[in-house]
Amino acid sequence: MAKGAPPTELVQLLTPDGDRIERAYDSSGTEYSIDLTDDEYRGLYRDLVVVRRLDAEGTALQRQGELGIWASLLGQEAAQIGSGRALRPQDMAFPTYREHGVLYCRGIDPIMPFGLFRGVDHGAWDPAELRCSMYTIVIGAQTLHATGYAMGIAKDGKVGSDDGEAVIAYLGDGATSQGDVSEAFVWSSVFHAPVVFFCQNNQYAISEPIERQTRVPLYQRSAGFGFPGVRVDGNDVLATYAVTRTALDNARHGQGPTFIEAYTYRMGAHTTNDDPSRYRIASEVEAWQAKDPIARMRAFLTKQQLADDDFFAEVEDEAKQVALRLRERVLAMPDPDPLQIFDHVYPHGSPELDAQRDQYAKYLDSFEGSLR
Repeated sequence: MAKGAPPTELVQLLTPDGDRIERAYDSSGTEYSIDLTDDEYRGLYRDLVVVRRLDAEGTALQRQGELGIWASLLGQEAAQIGSGRALRPQDMAFPTYREHGVLYCRGIDPIMPFGLFRGVDHGAWDPAELRCSMYTIVIGAQTLHATGYAMGIAKDGKVGSDDGEAVIAYLGDGATSQGDVSEAFVWSSVFHAPVVFFCQNNQYAISEPIERQTRVPLYQRSAGFGFPGVRVDGNDVLATYAVTRTALDNARHGQGPTFIEAYTYRMGAHTTNDDPSRYRIASEVEAWQAKDPIARMRAFLTKQQLADDDFFAEVEDEAKQVALRLRERVLAMPDPDPLQIFDHVYPHGSPELDAQRDQYAKYLDSFEGSLR
């Protein structure tokens, strides 16, 4: 704790107008700052713009009938890019179903989540190779997966140094009401697991506002389980990066779990099956649009004379081209054999599964012109 440091509830290193704050302190007085190269600052902006454009493509494809559903990250780009870029290569991430920006930071081909939402594959990749678990649809379940994995690497002696491994589990504000999350908090605390719980508080659990989820700020909950919590401005990519990096480093050095509440806003719908205008007012959305994470970072780069109009135009064009290539790849995805749904359920199969496969095959063959 810095001597005489003024504690604040919200860690912020960039104001909504893009003005730089050299150092900030959380409610415990822990100091946070960040010092990146000019290229790294510009790189964060590029990440934000590209990821937003890919996300917009997901929404457009669903509206055109090319995806079954899409979970947008609109407004949450800074939380995902800041935390994703804070991860080291050896760290392990456990996402929900909205962390498209985190996958991008982990180097995962953007086509992967699109295959899942298009329904043409199992949405699978190699977690060990890419250091990122697969998307988890069951709300809060990934926090237990992350805790178990973190306990395992601790027992394997993979923590306790700068080269140690750390784990991050992503969740939303609504997930904090799930029993799985409380159980993960208990286990991680008692066993001093090297895990960071990164909660994107986007203010709504589908249609339920945060005030119906908790009586106290979310970051304060972890104190009841015996580990620290910190609230960061989730629309500030620099603060998110700094806070997540500190928490991960604490975990990898054997200092146990941390809970991060990234205070942000879901500017779009919960998914493309949702109509947010039914439960929130336009003025609320407009107020948060003034805190847009991309506009904030652009203002910072401009004020610091780190980028000009040519750079911003170049990034926009790059994002457009990346999204166009992605669209072409999505539309070219072949429809799978319906019986593939039975693949990879068990490593060596099972009599029950074989019987189900045969029954389903007969059902498909009963249609004129067979569906397979």
